[in-house]
Amino acid sequence: MNDNTVGARVRAVIVFGIGGVGGYFGGLLSRHYRESRRTTGPGKSVTTTFVARGAHLRAIQANGLVLNTAEQSGLVCLPDQATDAIEQLGAPDLCLICVKGYDLAEVSRQLASLVTERTVLMPLLNGVDIRERIRRHVISGVVLPACVYVSASIDGPGVVTQKGMAGLLICGQDPDHPEYDPAPVVRLFEQAGVSVRCSEDAYPAIWEKYLFIASFGLVTAWADKPFGAVLEDTELHGVVRGIMGEIQAVAAKRGVNLGEGIIESSLEKAENFPFQTKTSYQRDVEKGARNEGDLFGGTIVRLGRELGVPTPLTQRLSREIEDRLRGEPR
Repeated sequence: MNDNTVGARVRAVIVFGIGGVGGYFGGLLSRHYRESRRTTGPGKSVTTTFVARGAHLRAIQANGLVLNTAEQSGLVCLPDQATDAIEQLGAPDLCLICVKGYDLAEVSRQLASLVTERTVLMPLLNGVDIRERIRRHVISGVVLPACVYVSASIDGPGVVTQKGMAGLLICGQDPDHPEYDPAPVVRLFEQAGVSVRCSEDAYPAIWEKYLFIASFGLVTAWADKPFGAVLEDTELHGVVRGIMGEIQAVAAKRGVNLGEGIIESSLEKAENFPFQTKTSYQRDVEKGARNEGDLFGGTIVRLGRELGVPTPLTQRLSREIEDRLRGEPR
């Protein structure tokens, strides 16, 4: 792989999954680079392709994506193409993977035929083993470990709304390809007004976010209570702390030092959420819908077994949540 050519020029971008995350980051990219063509010309800018499905796709194809941000509403973002026909797409320079964890394996299999040695993949979804999951199916290209902080969701077909602070993208180098410099990808986002934090090793940041969302996701889903109620309940507060401790121990065994104060700072962060806040995992469990239990509890338990780190609390809550979803008594 030649670091002078791979990813050096980002001209074609595919955004796979136009939910809250894909709609926000993909929308900002498509809007900026569509506008930039007025001065740069069609041959020197960036093209964007949105991969979506159903009514959401049809609305985007008809009218573009309407993006409401905390700063401005009604931004019309026009990708160069919106489709669900993955087999008809050409190889991208950059592919943003913005799907739920339970769709990642299928999406990775579909992408395997598109990706070349020159392709950069950036997965923008929760989880600490996402790069490894992708590599089970995609051998070529660069996979940049990443995570995002953004509150955004689909408001209706063709409409995505972001609330609160502007989105932040955190990324690092691919451990398999340390010769690749992510600078071209970072510039791509920064020129579109996206805040990016890039470092050699993104895993401390990825694990820090994971410790927060996995612990609260599991406990809110298991107890069927929102953030505020969990924090007010002494027993549930202790369960959250215990799961955070298990995750911190697993991370340490994987060589990721989260620091002694990570649990306290994470608990303090939760106090800033409105009392009735529910995690997305909790909402999915309530509906009996497909959920990311494997990405949270499943990952912690598997890594714990592989590394010899006990994870009894995580195992218990994961098992009881799955029992409930199967209709078995708690």
